Amino acid sequence: MKRLFDIIVSIMGLICLSPILLVVSLLIVMDSKGGVFFRGVRVGQYGKDFKIFKFRSMKPDCEGKGKWNVGDNDDRITKMGHFLRKSKVDELPQLINVLIGDMSFVGPRPELRYYINMYTDREIPILDQKPGITDWASMVNIAQFKGFTEAADSDEYYLKVVRPLKLELQLYYRYHNSFWGDIKCILWTVYKVVTKSTKLSKDVQYIVNNYKNRLSEYDKVKMD
Repeated sequence: MKRLFDIIVSIMGLICLSPILLVVSLLIVMDSKGGVFFRGVRVGQYGKDFKIFKFRSMKPDCEGKGKWNVGDNDDRITKMGHFLRKSKVDELPQLINVLIGDMSFVGPRPELRYYINMYTDREIPILDQKPGITDWASMVNIAQFKGFTEAADSDEYYLKVVRPLKLELQLYYRYHNSFWGDIKCILWTVYKVVTKSTKLSKDVQYIVNNYKNRLSEYDKVKMD
């Protein structure tokens, strides 16, 4: 049922959003050289690599040539790229990945091999799931772009502040996912994007609170 849902909704999404996708594509081409899409390699289900579709928001061929985690002050970002990243519009082409089966609408966000190689035995089961456009960790870390911008070292911020809680939430999804749970996650994603609310579902908030209770006071300040 999940795969059928992904196929039907991704086709509908690509058709309905086609005017927006076309306009954004033209603006990217007019803004800078390098093509419309970014096709970076990410790790998918069962640890297999795939190429993600994203609207290009940076100068060509610059991933890994600097910080992995990019804030708004990174000079690799194009003029159009600042808007794409802040608005999350750069993620829309991942509907193509969903349609062809590399990704699902809901699942752990696709990660770089660099970070997958850090997985512990406890965390490896996260890879049993297809990566998704959204998940509970995405909602908790919806403002991480701002955090990357404000951090002295964006990669360190990701490793010490964003990633640990992200992994806890992805493990929660690994062992508690269901079709109707995915629908709930999608509805919460829409709600948070539209309202900019910091509210979370009770189950997710419980995980976040437990995680924060285990942190030192210094780390709690950094998270907040």
